[in-house]
Amino acid sequence: MAELSTQGMNQDWVDIRKGLVQDFAGRDLSGANLEGAKLAQMDLSQAQCRGTNFAGADLQGTNLRGTLRGADFAGANLQGADCRNGDLRATTWRDSQVGQISLAGAFLAGAVMSQLDLQDVDLRGADLRGANLSGANLENCDLSSANLSGADLSGVNLEEANLAGAVLRGADLTGANLLCASLEGAQWEGAVLARACLEGTPLMEM
Repeated sequence: MAELSTQGMNQDWVDIRKGLVQDFAGRDLSGANLEGAKLAQMDLSQAQCRGTNFAGADLQGTNLRGTLRGADFAGANLQGADCRNGDLRATTWRDSQVGQISLAGAFLAGAVMSQLDLQDVDLRGADLRGANLSGANLENCDLSSANLSGADLSGVNLEEANLAGAVLRGADLTGANLLCASLEGAQWEGAVLARACLEGTPLMEM
């Protein structure tokens, strides 16, 4: 990524983007432009990051268990990041790298996560109401007890995913691949399953 001009930027933001800041406890970074910032292995759990721009940032292994509602992670590297129970509502994840990320219990309502490769990711108990996951790869993903009510799951790959106890009321699973997915106790009222692959699941009988 080309180096962006820092002219007129808050000096604190400039230092953070360069990786010169180590302590984020109590910092209010809401609305900050941290595009391309070097934040690998940092602890942002105690910082306020509402609407923060993390586009293209290095967030590998970073602790993101805080408040990041509306943050932009487009093109960011979040491999191995810890987002458990974090407030990630209405966040944007376009083209981000999320291998081995932990999202268990995360609040992701309204998040835009379409086309992401979330294979094997832990999303147990996550709140994904109204999230856009269209075209995402969720193969072997743990979504047990997750709330996916009203989510856009069209074209997703859920092969061998764990959806036990998940809530999918009103979710759009048009063209989704649910081959051999675990669906014990899942709630499907109003879900759209047109052209979905249901082989190896109890839904074949619906």
